[in-house]
Amino acid sequence: MSRAVTRRLLIWGNLALLVLFPISWGAPLLRAGLLPLFGLREISVLSGLASLRETDLFLAAVVAVFAMAAPMLKTLALAALHGGIATRRVLPAVHVFGRLAMADIFLIAIYVTLVKGTGIGRLETGWGLYLFTACVLASLAISHLTPKVFK
Repeated sequence: MSRAVTRRLLIWGNLALLVLFPISWGAPLLRAGLLPLFGLREISVLSGLASLRETDLFLAAVVAVFAMAAPMLKTLALAALHGGIATRRVLPAVHVFGRLAMADIFLIAIYVTLVKGTGIGRLETGWGLYLFTACVLASLAISHLTPKVFK
């Protein structure tokens, strides 16, 4: 694949993340219920933040930074670099935002494992978890390839 094609793919893929990340925040990550007899409630990043905000404002802020702000800041910094607005000096910041953005996927995986292991509740993964994970992994790939292609 030529360098020009790779550049275009990185640019368009990154711009797609500006749309897909917010969609993934509203999409159902999980469907959870206390007991198998009760209905399942869909949980998204946004509904989880709303619930957290009522009980623990600090934790809600931390989750908002990891799940929403870090991925979007990383995507915007890469868009600025791809568009020629920023220089390669933004790459260290992109690296930091990328590390923060991966923390949320790890936390969700731990919660799913814990709840499934207790046998008390019922938990099913939703399509939003796959979309959100795909967005994070695509962002990781784009940020990894950008320094090699945009010299």
